[in-house]
Amino acid sequence: MMGCATKGGEAEEKGEGSGVCVLMCHAPRKEYYKKFLFEPFPIESHLDHYLADHLSAEVVTHTIENKQDAVDYLTWTFYYRRLSQNPNYYNLTGVSHRHLSDHLSDLVETTVTDLEESKALAIEADMELSPLNLGMIAAYYYISYTTLELFSSSLTAKTKTKGLLEILCSAAEFDSIPMRPGEEDMVRKILQHSPVTLDNPKLTDPHTKANAMLQAHFSRANLSGDLVLDQRLVLVDAHRLLQAMVDVISSSGWLSPALACMEMSQMVTQALWDKDPALMQIPGVGRETAERCAAAGVEGVIDLIEMEDDDRREALALSDQKLATVAAWCNRYPDIDLKYEVQEADEIVTGDTVTVMVTLERDIEGDLTAVDAPRFPKRKDESWWLVVGEPKKNKLIAIKRVTLGRRSKVKLEFAAPEEAGECNYLLYFMCDSYLGCDQEYDLKFKVGEDDGEEASEEEGGEEAMDQE
Repeated sequence: MMGCATKGGEAEEKGEGSGVCVLMCHAPRKEYYKKFLFEPFPIESHLDHYLADHLSAEVVTHTIENKQDAVDYLTWTFYYRRLSQNPNYYNLTGVSHRHLSDHLSDLVETTVTDLEESKALAIEADMELSPLNLGMIAAYYYISYTTLELFSSSLTAKTKTKGLLEILCSAAEFDSIPMRPGEEDMVRKILQHSPVTLDNPKLTDPHTKANAMLQAHFSRANLSGDLVLDQRLVLVDAHRLLQAMVDVISSSGWLSPALACMEMSQMVTQALWDKDPALMQIPGVGRETAERCAAAGVEGVIDLIEMEDDDRREALALSDQKLATVAAWCNRYPDIDLKYEVQEADEIVTGDTVTVMVTLERDIEGDLTAVDAPRFPKRKDESWWLVVGEPKKNKLIAIKRVTLGRRSKVKLEFAAPEEAGECNYLLYFMCDSYLGCDQEYDLKFKVGEDDGEEASEEEGGEEAMDQE
């Protein structure tokens, strides 16, 4: 039991003060607490438990290029200093140079083998280390390599929203979500009223709780107490995990799950399901108001902006103060003019690199990047994806992340199809923060035969005839 008191008198008159902490405990424990206060336990390193992620990141930045570099890297750490000071804690049998060297070598060998099996890095000539795609994604987003391994092995070309949500919530980043006594009933109630059902959910599992927190967020369900804090942690982690998931999916060339993942990023930001009315993003506009506007032919935010003032006021049925808030939010909503051009479209042949120049223009005042998302727990910067895809084959052709200014030019490059003929792709412009502002365009061009190949074939035929 603890209490706190403040000394008064002369110190208070001078505007100064000090605090006194009183620790009240059982008498036999008094000496123990005194020893703990005046002779604190040493701080030990746990780097060996988290070394894989650190090592992978250093390999990505080329700070570590081989196993010997990894051992040298460890000798500069606090972990190395504690090995000789408290060898029993780290299961060492001695503190000689040979003991320490062997221990570090075994630790590096075990760690890089785990990373190689997880496809985070490659080992060449049993010594050289080089980063692979999953390792680079993990380092860029500061995500555990085990999470990227899970994404890579679980995601498929047919994964839909339910699967994406389950895979997302299985990430190692949610292992530390606390499960307090009695919370199982609260998690069960949330899941019972959630659109996405789980098969035999383990209610004491932090990953199940993460799923419940996200679904409660999308449904705008009211939470109380510690669950609010837990939900904040889940939402902040969810965004960077979804960004990494998009990169993993695009590496496999799957279009549908990539677009679904981008839409889930919008859901996390605006606290809505993808099937909810887009007008519900606007502060003060609930489902009833959104449905009334939809009945009047106003389904999107742009439709609302383009309405006459009197019609808008009647449709929203809000006070002047709330209407001012709506106007401020709508002024920040992305209204972007996109133009594109296929470079040298008449000269594209099989085997060529197709270049698409995209021009983006936006008329807005003030901060361009901060998203107006009152239900998201921290500042969220706006980001976009430009995607070229072939929906009929569920094929993602090209993708690029875009940070949008008032005017931006973006170059997309991808390989032309191997077969000549008419090419029908779609160009997607996807937001990671707002619902209803995504754009889609037909991207058509013709691919001709490579004359160089035909000429070489003809020359080969002529040479054969000369030899005959």
